[in-house]
Amino acid sequence: MKLRCFSLSELEKATKKFSEECLIGSGAFGTVYKGVFDEACTLAVKRLHADLYESVDEFRNGTKRKKTTYMKIELLSRVQHENLVTLVGYCEEAGQKILVYEYVLHGSLLEYIVGRRGKILTWKERVNIAIGAGKGIAYLHEGVRPSIIHRDIKPSNILVGDGFEAKVSDFGLVKSGPTGDEPHVTSQIKGTPGYLDPAYCSSSHLTTYSDVYSFGVMLLQLVAARPAVVTSGPHSQRHIVDWARPSLQKGTVEEILDANLLLDLEPCNMEMMLKIGQLGLKCVAKEPRDRPTMSQVVRELEEGMQLSASWRLVGEGEWQSCSFNAVCLERYHLDIDELLIHSPRMRCLDVNSYSVDIEKLRMVQISEEYDEICETILSH
Repeated sequence: MKLRCFSLSELEKATKKFSEECLIGSGAFGTVYKGVFDEACTLAVKRLHADLYESVDEFRNGTKRKKTTYMKIELLSRVQHENLVTLVGYCEEAGQKILVYEYVLHGSLLEYIVGRRGKILTWKERVNIAIGAGKGIAYLHEGVRPSIIHRDIKPSNILVGDGFEAKVSDFGLVKSGPTGDEPHVTSQIKGTPGYLDPAYCSSSHLTTYSDVYSFGVMLLQLVAARPAVVTSGPHSQRHIVDWARPSLQKGTVEEILDANLLLDLEPCNMEMMLKIGQLGLKCVAKEPRDRPTMSQVVRELEEGMQLSASWRLVGEGEWQSCSFNAVCLERYHLDIDELLIHSPRMRCLDVNSYSVDIEKLRMVQISEEYDEICETILSH
């Protein structure tokens, strides 16, 4: 698809001069606004921070000499998949660096997980969204050449479409994958703490398996409703991978399960939840070569959905034996760029909502407050 070059004046008109009223969200790499161009056309307008690119040429094409981490806009224009947010155009006028994407009405996966949209996703909806996101990422890895590595997979970058289908968004950190016989590309370490592949962090060797690691963290969040990283408790259990691994290896997914899934009208299939959690552990294996590809992940997710034919009910009539010592409703209070977000309903607030440039220490300081730990919600 040929990209459209927008004028600054039409973007200012569509966003009411980038007003607070049209603000959708803000992160380490830019601010996103809702742009209304006419009654039939609404787009997302991402205004990039000025220091991301040194020149217009780098913004449009990437600086060949430095081999910057920013994918060519022309390359992204070739990426077309139903589970990827489509890049529509750009603006490079008056020193501005702006990308224009399709507008996805229903927010991000993160908003649904934490209940900010007034709806808690059912287990089936969570897995369906994971499957869609996995297909989009698999397309980046295997459907285009050279492959594309996203580098910032997390719930806040998975948008939810009209039919509750997943759309992978935010391509600010995308990187061309290795070509020929090269096993990896060497890259500056960039991404979101909590989702960054430790193997990439220790070696600067980037592969598609780095996205698989991030996706695995997200799968664990869908099961457990917990931030990727917490700032209190035993140091050895602050990362969700370290916290969830013992229970999943024992086969006791109920110890880490999101309590809201038990309040769902649909019965819970513990076997299916355990398999998805264990798939998450496969994705975060220490050695990248031991992780599945994204296509393999999608296949296992789809096979997991088929377990619905043999559900072991957790609901009225038949109860799975559960110990909920680890399942507590916690209230979080986060201050993100002066935006206060309260969630008394769940413990899956993504404390790593914003991407950072590790080398420049462009981190968002987020304070997490544990206001309340509820009593055990289920006993028998």
